[in-house]
Amino acid sequence: MQTQTPSPILQADRIEKRFPLEHKLIGRSRSFIYAVNGVSFRLQRGKTLGLVGESGCGKSTVGRLICALDQPDRGEIRFKGASLADMDRAAAKAYHRQVQMIFQNPYTALNPRLRVGQMLEEILKVHQLSAPNHLAERVEQCLVDVGLPAENRHRYPFEFSGGQRQRLCIARALAVQPEVIVCDEPVSALDVSIQAQILKLLQTLQEQYQLAYLFISHDLSVIYHVCDEVCIMYLGKIVEQGPVDQVFRSAAHPYTRALLSAIPTPDPKARRKRIILSGEIPSPSQPPRGCPFFSRCPERLERCRQEPPPRHHLRHDHFSDCWLHHP
Repeated sequence: MQTQTPSPILQADRIEKRFPLEHKLIGRSRSFIYAVNGVSFRLQRGKTLGLVGESGCGKSTVGRLICALDQPDRGEIRFKGASLADMDRAAAKAYHRQVQMIFQNPYTALNPRLRVGQMLEEILKVHQLSAPNHLAERVEQCLVDVGLPAENRHRYPFEFSGGQRQRLCIARALAVQPEVIVCDEPVSALDVSIQAQILKLLQTLQEQYQLAYLFISHDLSVIYHVCDEVCIMYLGKIVEQGPVDQVFRSAAHPYTRALLSAIPTPDPKARRKRIILSGEIPSPSQPPRGCPFFSRCPERLERCRQEPPPRHHLRHDHFSDCWLHHP
């Protein structure tokens, strides 16, 4: 008997976002940057979906759209089956509580004028998640959950190290009891030894609270160790998606294979054939007519120049957008 796939807690359907290159006092701008161009994915409760790609491919913009910090120009984002576009003010406030974000730079993500306790108390008050006489207790519990002593509530952010500040960012996101957390390069600004501690903390919290993570990163080694599924982005599009083990073991898209070939290996005697990409990256203001990877692809076909590649399902849950898999 075939088991039914559970409904996703969060779903993006062909979302698009563009930004004007210039602003005019009269009339509309005709030149745009296409940051996100038809991105779709599903995020299951208690799972981690990785979003990987070069700088400028649209990863962080997807994260901002999911957190409703920006609005998509086209497409739809659904949370527990309900569309964000149909939410009223009360539902939108609840959504902002249930979907939180951990930003990349812990040095600029915290208000330097507020003590840690004041910062967390303010969040709890806004969302009415604690009675006034229990605020201090809730704040201390948030700090303990991320591995910081409760007495740190009286300190300012500048008194903490980079790793400790990122723990404070996690505590702030965790304080409102979210169900989804968007992790936007949460360890890229930290030392390697501290990265391992933060990643272990995120995994522990996920198991404890059944959190769903959208994990944005350019580090494939991190993605492999923390994610259940991975999406490979290039020029605003997802070119390959699937379970992380399948994608890393049998990557189908030439761009994915090039990224995997650049992962350092700890064995100095090991040899890995590096795929060096040449050619120019297309302008996001003038996306190519056919495959977005055509100008840099070492295996390109002539039809790749003119026709957008169709989606090819390699397995039930692993697909790639590439003409190489079609007759």
